[in-house]
Amino acid sequence: MRNITSKIFFSFLYPTLFVTILWGIKLFEIVEQINLSWYGLYPRRIDGLIGIVTAPLLHGDLPHLISNTFPLLVLGPIIFYFYRAIAFNVFFWVYIMTGVWVWAAGGDAYHVGASGIIYGFITFLFFSGIFRKDTRLLALSLFVTFLYGSAVWGVLPYQKGISWESHMLGSLAGLITAYNFRKEGPPPRKYDFGDESENEKIDVSGEEQFAHEEEPPTSVNVNYTFIEKDKE
Repeated sequence: MRNITSKIFFSFLYPTLFVTILWGIKLFEIVEQINLSWYGLYPRRIDGLIGIVTAPLLHGDLPHLISNTFPLLVLGPIIFYFYRAIAFNVFFWVYIMTGVWVWAAGGDAYHVGASGIIYGFITFLFFSGIFRKDTRLLALSLFVTFLYGSAVWGVLPYQKGISWESHMLGSLAGLITAYNFRKEGPPPRKYDFGDESENEKIDVSGEEQFAHEEEPPTSVNVNYTFIEKDKE
């Protein structure tokens, strides 16, 4: 019980710390009455390279930050709980790949916000269950689809002022990360149906069951002796 409690605690710890950093930066902007969006990611400009690291930490306004806070506090703990061994790797590669690709292919504007990471988390969880063919993770994929299935519209350039490039490329980063780590992470669950020795007695065939006995207990030994009769 203590191990499960500890696992749940650490699953929420790191995503909560990340979200706390996001809110700390926004509160700093409000208190100091400054706008740090100029440190966002501007594609194909040298001074925009810093945005690969800083852009997910910055948000245009409070509604923007609030809309990203809740998905991070849902998807983050799920990844850190079920994929504890590779959770930091998943976060790192989704974070970096999304930033690099947006810098290379994004529209000419400052891109800020953690939505690219959120889309990466969604596709990672969805495709990881498919690649692993694990019933638990497939169920988790369906759950994520149920929660964020409508997010697919975010990868289309239908709304001005939304970085759909971050959404689309973040989704691609999640897909690639899921494929890359398809052989790592949580092992398939093994079910125990009782004592192993008893199971072996039930599963084996009749011949195998009595392989170490000289004769089956229900057999009848009959010896035949052929004596050739002398011809007279």
